[in-house]
Amino acid sequence: MADDPCVFPLKCAVQNYVWGKLGNQSEVARLSQSGNPDFKLQQDVPYAELWMGTHPNGPSKIYLEGMEEKDLGEWISEHPERLGKETNDYFKGELPFLFKVLSVRTSLSIQAHPNKIHAELLNRENPNLYKDANHKPELAIALTPFQGLCGFHVIQDVAKYLQDIQEFRTVVGTENAIKLITASRAIDMASHRSVMKNAFEAMMMRDKETLQKEVRKWVSKVMDMEEQGEDISQYNGEVLLKLHREFPGDVGCFAVYFLNHITLQPGQAMFLDANLPHAYLSGDCMECMACSDNVVRAGLTVKYVDVQTLCKMLDYTGRQPQKAIFAAIQDTEDPYAAIFKPPVNDFAVIRIMLPGDVAQYQLRPLQNASICIVISGKAEGTTRSLANPLKLQPGSVFFMSANEIVTLKLEVGSMLLFRAHPNL
Repeated sequence: MADDPCVFPLKCAVQNYVWGKLGNQSEVARLSQSGNPDFKLQQDVPYAELWMGTHPNGPSKIYLEGMEEKDLGEWISEHPERLGKETNDYFKGELPFLFKVLSVRTSLSIQAHPNKIHAELLNRENPNLYKDANHKPELAIALTPFQGLCGFHVIQDVAKYLQDIQEFRTVVGTENAIKLITASRAIDMASHRSVMKNAFEAMMMRDKETLQKEVRKWVSKVMDMEEQGEDISQYNGEVLLKLHREFPGDVGCFAVYFLNHITLQPGQAMFLDANLPHAYLSGDCMECMACSDNVVRAGLTVKYVDVQTLCKMLDYTGRQPQKAIFAAIQDTEDPYAAIFKPPVNDFAVIRIMLPGDVAQYQLRPLQNASICIVISGKAEGTTRSLANPLKLQPGSVFFMSANEIVTLKLEVGSMLLFRAHPNL
């Protein structure tokens, strides 16, 4: 083996948050059991996130025979040139992204992330809550059908819900409801955003007693409709009942009448830019994000909520649900690769789908370092810096230094892998 390998496997941390899928129902657990020899699966434990990167709360560790097992971040600090010149210069010797697999059983909080300038302000004013000064854009790519809330409905849809649902009207307030319904009949985006903000803010600030009473009244009606065989999809009934089961009486139950409900099919993605309200509801996905813990929450959570900050920062532009789907760009030089390239410098993600008739495939050199994970399929990976090939199978994670090539010799069958890298 070379003294200084530039490609090596990683052992990655698993986070057992309560919202994760249990036992072997979790893609996180399935991949960890296959790819990490230290992982011991327990059926009654939630496995929520697999972390690939240098985040101090779960750093990946180098896992290669004959090489000292150390944190990836520590190795990068000793070999900053391996990140590539652009990453090293732009991100000051740090890996700028955290790559994840998520397995979601119960809903995550209604939340948004600040932009860079706002993050710096929040961190300065309240460092105990907002612990860093970075933004936190996120990209979610579905591995299984993946449900979430993302962005505001077009105003006409919110107006119809206000007209049809007395309980929703009550928590928004009659005056706000009338103004929103009236504004929905004209084409004035600035007015639309203004009345949407006022209505949403009024709901989020509504006293807990009124809110819980109205949520329970409306949920009871929807349950009666369902029992009588009526169509509850017009009221987003299934999502409403799920949220109420998980967070009874929570303001997030009525948020379904403000926010678009999205179902991503495997391979589809959504990009969560700054100030975009969202919540993950269920399913498994790949996620890539900038290295930050800045989350502003306002519902569907037992964690600290900061309603005033959230309501001030949100983008209240109404969008059709399909606008939330973020398309990959097909690689013109590689028929098997497509890249999710969001408008941020911190990360991009390449999805590589190899059919069963491909015997050999080359992971091309990039000018910046990358992290790869195998989701399905098996292969041997050879590289100039390793004497022995990498044994790759589902759950295998490996780091590729800048300008390195890995040649995959595939076993029989197809293969799916994802590769995250700085978007420079």
